[in-house]
Amino acid sequence: MTEPLPPGSTIGILGGGQLGRMLAVAASRLGLRSHIYEPMASPPAADVAHRVTTASYDDAAALAAFAASVDVITYEFENIPTAALDALEALRPIRPNRRALAISQDRIAEKDFLTGLGLTTAPYHAVNSAADLEAAIAAIDTPAILKTTRLGYDGKGQARLREPADAPAALAAMNGAAAVLEGFISFSHEVSVIAARGLDGSVAAYDPGENVHRDGILHTTTVPARLSPGQRSDAVLLAARILNALDYVGVMGVELFVTPQGLLVNEIAPRVHNSGHWTQNGCAVDQFEQHIRAVAGWPLGDGGRHADVVMENLIGDDILRVPALAAERGTALHLYGKGEARPGRKMGHVNRIRPGKI
Repeated sequence: MTEPLPPGSTIGILGGGQLGRMLAVAASRLGLRSHIYEPMASPPAADVAHRVTTASYDDAAALAAFAASVDVITYEFENIPTAALDALEALRPIRPNRRALAISQDRIAEKDFLTGLGLTTAPYHAVNSAADLEAAIAAIDTPAILKTTRLGYDGKGQARLREPADAPAALAAMNGAAAVLEGFISFSHEVSVIAARGLDGSVAAYDPGENVHRDGILHTTTVPARLSPGQRSDAVLLAARILNALDYVGVMGVELFVTPQGLLVNEIAPRVHNSGHWTQNGCAVDQFEQHIRAVAGWPLGDGGRHADVVMENLIGDDILRVPALAAERGTALHLYGKGEARPGRKMGHVNRIRPGKI
């Protein structure tokens, strides 16, 4: 067990988006500094971080200087180039570990890992050619969805097949990238568990939240989710099983489908997660502080929920609603400091606190 980092230590964060921003804020509350590494100039996290390095992930000198200036390294997104991670890991610990990152970067590797633990996922089949897709459709049937194995998020890199005749167009939409065909699942709703594991192996999970998506992007997360006591317990135990199998350190988001046959794992995200933003106003220790505690070697905090919450993402022109939202009672605003509102761009979120918890 590594000694906890003392106040004044520096957390290196790869990525300067809104998740990096909120991690930096959480670190500052614990007396820790943050150093952001981000290729783009003036990222959202720059407003609140102690230090920012603006450099590409193939800049060996910048990576070395960044690593030398921090005590531990974490990240806000999964798709970090392997060569950059190799250079950084030689100098400082990276938490969560490289195995978790590698598995989450590839949808087939992720599903192979999950099914290897005895967990249930949607039926899937690797697709690298028209012949592969034909075989996948024969095995899985349609409707189905074809996804790139890497780099897809918020509905990007996906094509739906309502019938076998849709196969050529779906394959063309992949632009030659490796893909996976996933069968459609009959589910009543989606929930997600935000869970954390510390350096000492302790695990703490938040209440599952119920998610609603629009156009492939998370719209709302509502807590508590519609789950029976048994389902709620199963969801938390399932998340803990994944964390322990990976010897994970930090916060993870685990998305689940609620089906008549039980809980099915949709995907995992080895980082703080959009569906966990409700914890900022529903818990004494939110997901961002919990992640910082874990990677810094501190004890995990109390993730107990003290309120019912509905989190709503503010996407694109939703930012124009801010004046009205600011006047709403029981509503907490979290804006990301992004200058330009574009369709599909996450500009912030609101947490509406609802009476009636416990």
